[in-house]
Amino acid sequence: MTEPKVLEELEQVKNAALAELENVKDETELLTWRNTYLGKTSAVMKAFSSLGTLVPDQRPLVGQGANRVKTMLEAALTEKTNLLKESAMAHSLASQSLDVTLPGRVIPRGRLHPDTQILRELYRIFGDMGFQVYHSREVESDEYNFQLLNFPVGHPARDMQDTYFIDAPNRGDNPLLMRTHTSPGQIRAMREFSALNPSDPPPVRIIVPGMVYRYEQTDQRHETQFDQLEGLAVGERIRFSDLKGTLTEMARRLFGPNARTRFRASYFPFTEPSAEFDIQCFQCDGKGCGVCGGGWLEIGGSGMVHPNVLRNGGYDPTRYSGFAFGFGVQRIAMLKYGINDIRYFWDNDLRFLEQF
Repeated sequence: MTEPKVLEELEQVKNAALAELENVKDETELLTWRNTYLGKTSAVMKAFSSLGTLVPDQRPLVGQGANRVKTMLEAALTEKTNLLKESAMAHSLASQSLDVTLPGRVIPRGRLHPDTQILRELYRIFGDMGFQVYHSREVESDEYNFQLLNFPVGHPARDMQDTYFIDAPNRGDNPLLMRTHTSPGQIRAMREFSALNPSDPPPVRIIVPGMVYRYEQTDQRHETQFDQLEGLAVGERIRFSDLKGTLTEMARRLFGPNARTRFRASYFPFTEPSAEFDIQCFQCDGKGCGVCGGGWLEIGGSGMVHPNVLRNGGYDPTRYSGFAFGFGVQRIAMLKYGINDIRYFWDNDLRFLEQF
């Protein structure tokens, strides 16, 4: 079988292309060379297009030959491109004057997210008051997120939570969900503590930080996911005044001795009595703005632990009492750092993050 004439032509094209590439001096000439020898109308590409016109036994020979030439030319093109770049860089450096007395360039350093900064400060403040950090899971069951916290199935207060449920089959009245608050950590912590000595469980004093999820409309003060900090203290003779003193002291340590706080009567199924905890807005000095909406910024809820919740955690409500609170960490950071939109925290905009 005689060798197809097109293979001889491809060999000639290859030799001519490589010889011409040696004389290419800049990127413009290189682009012209590429279009000539590897473009759509080049001899190599025409060889591929002609395969259908050849007799069957010649097609593999021509296809392999064309592919071999194409690969060789592409490798030569890559090598020449790198040489031209190196030459251009060397020429650029040679044309510049070098001042060895200049200081080195500062390498940008990472920093802590403002959310992390405020969390660590809260850990320190509550740590000074004797609270331990307790971490709880983000994916919860309906039982721990609602039922054991005095939200029975069908309770109307469940509508306040705007829950994300997880599609898991055969769960009945105990579906999986993304926790809507950090309060399930209360039950888990109390059960762990009470298991140490069921007849005489030890006192509890914990904070539970973590992300929570709610399906709600976002605006300056609301997000679908945000950090909460839960607090729980259980023991003998704990009173509402202990709760007020703890949160007021937290605000003064965080914002200064002149920070103003207030408690408003409210309702939560897992506390009785219950109260909202507000701090006067620093953005507007209590006059009302887009951040606070009326001079005060709602930080979170609080109250005395409901007897049913104590019982579900393994503590006898006739002997033990306790208080609980939960607030949004980003709300605290907004007040402390003068941030006017909660959505900035998770936008990952460096113009915002580099300010902290």
